[in-house]
Amino acid sequence: MSIDFWINVGVLAGIYGIFTLGLQLNAGFTGLLNFGQAGFMAIGAYTVGILVVDRGWSLWLALPAGIVLAVLAGLFVGIASLRLRSDHFAIATIAFAEIVRYTLQNAAFSGGNQGVLGFDAEWRAVSDWMLPWLAVIGLGSYTQLPLFIVVWLVFIALLLMLRALQATPWGRVLRGIREDEDATAALGKDVFAYKLQSLALAAALAAVAGFFVALNVTYLYPTVFDPTFTFFGYALLVLGGFASYGGVALGSVLFWILLEGTRLIETSLSAGQQASLRFVIVGLFLLLISRLRPQGLLGNVNEMKVRP
Repeated sequence: MSIDFWINVGVLAGIYGIFTLGLQLNAGFTGLLNFGQAGFMAIGAYTVGILVVDRGWSLWLALPAGIVLAVLAGLFVGIASLRLRSDHFAIATIAFAEIVRYTLQNAAFSGGNQGVLGFDAEWRAVSDWMLPWLAVIGLGSYTQLPLFIVVWLVFIALLLMLRALQATPWGRVLRGIREDEDATAALGKDVFAYKLQSLALAAALAAVAGFFVALNVTYLYPTVFDPTFTFFGYALLVLGGFASYGGVALGSVLFWILLEGTRLIETSLSAGQQASLRFVIVGLFLLLISRLRPQGLLGNVNEMKVRP
């Protein structure tokens, strides 16, 4: 495989890493089983695409608008369902993500199955500006390298921000909610408000990931945001470790190297069978990790002793 292929793998790993940071905040640190992350991501991505194409907004102004709308959606879902039991909340978030996807698939404002195209001109201008600088060090021919660099810089910045937040009293309250919600409430903390803030922040991270998905695929269509995206995110948590932001980075890189690296296996199978085989291999690897190191590669076993 070419260097371009592995750069694309790196872009995917970075995007899924940003996406999974929100899941880590919810599931790893707050004890919230959020399965609607793909829905928040779709809202962020489509808001950017529609504002740029239909309303003539700048791409850079449309991004914060997409984040704000995703946060509002997170608040709406949270207010409606955070008082449910954790397993019922998980089902409610799956339902939300599917409502978003089917709405985008059938609504006129989102282009239905035709999707949204032509929103990335400003990003291409930035990418074209970066390539001559990369050419100075012999990397100017790799057209996806600018996106790779920006995605991972944003991922690192968000990871550092979340680690800093986790060290604050706010982060310690989230841990307390995860360990014992009733005890945290007995200490005078508004558990519902903290859960709502955690969910809203995760929705914002999903919107940022959606922005980069839009730049990567250059064409928004509903099936990009199916629930598989969220399940892949949880696979990264199993691999990298719960309650570890560093584990998100490691899990994302290993997952995508494994999933895309299995394309190199040469067999006599058909293309469809070969694709299935790749997922079987990845699934077996995840089962092996779960058996040998249940807390994940960088997870702490003490973080998994109590779950709501």
